[in-house]
Amino acid sequence: DISCHRPPFDYTLRRSSLSNIAPGPSMIHPATRTAFALFAARQAAGFVPLAATSATAAAAAAARRSISSTTSLAATQYLLKYDYIPDVLEKRGPHREGHLDLAKRFIAEGRCLSGGPTGPQNMEVPTGALFIFTDYEAAMAMIASDPYVSHGIVTGHSIEEWNVVVSKDD
Repeated sequence: DISCHRPPFDYTLRRSSLSNIAPGPSMIHPATRTAFALFAARQAAGFVPLAATSATAAAAAAARRSISSTTSLAATQYLLKYDYIPDVLEKRGPHREGHLDLAKRFIAEGRCLSGGPTGPQNMEVPTGALFIFTDYEAAMAMIASDPYVSHGIVTGHSIEEWNVVVSKDD
């Protein structure tokens, strides 16, 4: 009768020790940090890789894109989410033009990228709306000025920060 015995592993210690570590530069292997630092120093000194198609140059370019897309907050956008009353279709009529004009104004100013109703798949009645803003103040101004909010069509709202890491333009 041969059996294999494994000593117990204390997963609790591992989970608790990792839960206090915030993801970020400290989670990058020291050798990788060194390579990134060397590459950045060489780039700052004017070094340009000779073969842009080489594996090393391609890896370096991928690392630059990765670092810039995760550390730069230039792509931060703000998601404004609305919750609607159940009978939104019946009650929005007198306020719809003002609501849409306000959204179109923010789009024309470049402060809102898009917006529209949300709900379950194949919805007949929207349960809310989603707008994507380029700055927090614009999202707050939408809430403050929207006739849907002031006339009770919107029952709740939230603004979430969204750091866009990948997009169609990448």
